[in-house]
Amino acid sequence: MNLNPKFVSLLSAFLFFVTMSQAQEKKETTTFDLKRQLEYCALQASKTLEVIPDNGSSPRSIPTGSKEWKFVDYKDWTSGFWPGELWYLYEATGDKKWEKEADKFSRFLTPLSVSKAADHDLGFQVFNSFGNGYRLTKNAAYKEIILKTADTLATLFNPKVGTILSWPHNKYGGHNTIIDNMMNLELLFWASKNGGSKKLYEIALKHAETTMNNHFRPDYTSYHVLVYDYETGKKIKGITAQGYSDGSMWARGQAWAIYGFTMVYRETKDRKFLDFAHKLARVYLDQLTTEDLIPYWDFNAPGIPNEPRDASAAAIVSSALIELSSYTKEAILKKEYLSKAKKMIVSLSDQYQSHDFNSAFLLHSTGHKPAGSEIDCSINYADYYYLEALLRLQKLKK
Repeated sequence: MNLNPKFVSLLSAFLFFVTMSQAQEKKETTTFDLKRQLEYCALQASKTLEVIPDNGSSPRSIPTGSKEWKFVDYKDWTSGFWPGELWYLYEATGDKKWEKEADKFSRFLTPLSVSKAADHDLGFQVFNSFGNGYRLTKNAAYKEIILKTADTLATLFNPKVGTILSWPHNKYGGHNTIIDNMMNLELLFWASKNGGSKKLYEIALKHAETTMNNHFRPDYTSYHVLVYDYETGKKIKGITAQGYSDGSMWARGQAWAIYGFTMVYRETKDRKFLDFAHKLARVYLDQLTTEDLIPYWDFNAPGIPNEPRDASAAAIVSSALIELSSYTKEAILKKEYLSKAKKMIVSLSDQYQSHDFNSAFLLHSTGHKPAGSEIDCSINYADYYYLEALLRLQKLKK
């Protein structure tokens, strides 16, 4: 068979490109020193411990150009990430120092389990802290706090709508649910399987189903906020409060969705949630144009490439993709998830670490750009999911 020389040339060039890309990918991931990254996180956390005031507060964020943490009390929605990081460091090292500190900072959050629910963030606050603590120590006191908190979170469920109310202090004129709320369902699933009411499972399942049906545009990109009628449960409107516009893909919102529905599949084993997680991941990866795979804060922000990045979204997605890959049977797709998750982690480690700039793990996260809040700075939830991704990668290698 005679082949067109031009075709042969193009084919050769393509195969050379593929070979070189695979070689570069292999080099990036095989030379990546995972142990060194975990040691770096431990060093940075040790520096942070030295500056935390002894008043029950925890570190939340560091503005660009500063070395000083902004500290918050236990009521802040991010209060569970710092003790969660400490528990992960205990898991990574086995050093009792981290267990002691993790226990101390977790216990500051105890009042959340017996107070009226202020918002939906109890999963972030209590399951990241006491949940990780119980997983690692089986401390019965932690379990009691987790179960009480799950019951508290369940009080925000509106059966007419089918979701948990996110912000009781609402300004949108209806029952509001934000995509972040998907992350808090893990608390309810866990509690239902570990001594709590079976109704907690039903609430979490219903919330996931309602969110899947209403919270996404036809292309599977997520709104930030969905507003429902309190009485009829009818969908009123979708809003993207922390993104660029109501029609844009806010990076962290899509990240919460990918992670959240992957977790819901783990807890329910219902294939529809796995299929949906694949669709959410697909649109994120297909629209991710940055060479280092760290997204801009919003995929549709008008000033790209001069827009802030969001390392927190990359950390969340990298961790989620590692888990999603474990449920993926298609070999090519599984390989894509793992290779891109690893590249995200390598990029975060090589280009986004804080080092001497401050004592956080990562730079260049964006919190709420439309409000002018925490833009291009270090934020504790970026550090938490980065450390989680490192640990998940370590378990993969083992």
